Amino acid sequence: MNDRRGGAGRAAGQASAKGSAKVKKARRPQVRLPPLAPWAGRGLEPDGDYDGVEFRDIDFAGQEGVGARFMDCALTACALDEAGLARARFIDSVLSDVRGVGTDLAEATLRDVEVVDARLGGVQLHGAALERVVIRGGKIDYLNLRKARLKDVVFDGCVLVEPDFGGARLERVEFAGCVLKGVDFSAATLTDVDLRDAAELGIARGVDRMGGAVISPAQLMDLAGVFAAELGVRVE
Repeated sequence: MNDRRGGAGRAAGQASAKGSAKVKKARRPQVRLPPLAPWAGRGLEPDGDYDGVEFRDIDFAGQEGVGARFMDCALTACALDEAGLARARFIDSVLSDVRGVGTDLAEATLRDVEVVDARLGGVQLHGAALERVVIRGGKIDYLNLRKARLKDVVFDGCVLVEPDFGGARLERVEFAGCVLKGVDFSAATLTDVDLRDAAELGIARGVDRMGGAVISPAQLMDLAGVFAAELGVRVE
């Protein structure tokens, strides 16, 4: 009997290992900035082209940079309140300690980008494309990623309050040590989305769209009520 139990335990362990192996890890960006030139301009310009520039302690509140391109740039401690950056492109760049409410990044492109210790609220990233992006630390309230495309994206140790992934496509996305409150996955498509290391996981809507995600046994217990409600099961 001990042999049978041991065999069953080994089989379960092997099955678990195989299941874990099926979750593809996100490819993280390797951002290596060249020597940067301090920015000496007066304000952002629509379709502006910024290459190898450091923006430090700049107040971009209310400025319009629609369609601007940021290549090999660093934005540090900048204010982005109501900044218009729709369809902007951030490539091989680092955004550190940026802050703001109502920043418009609709249909923007972020590729090989690190966002560190951001303090943002109501950021509009609907229809955006994020590839090889790390968002580390900080807090983002009401992040709008509806119909966005996320590939190889890591949310690392940040707090996301009511993030909206409605209709978005997530592929190889990881939530490591994050606090997730009131997540909306309505109509989203998830592939290799790893939620196991989230410090807190609260799903408000779209639990039926979580096929393609992986959670831990403890998270399954925490979400049991949500799954039961989705299935119409009464727990008394």
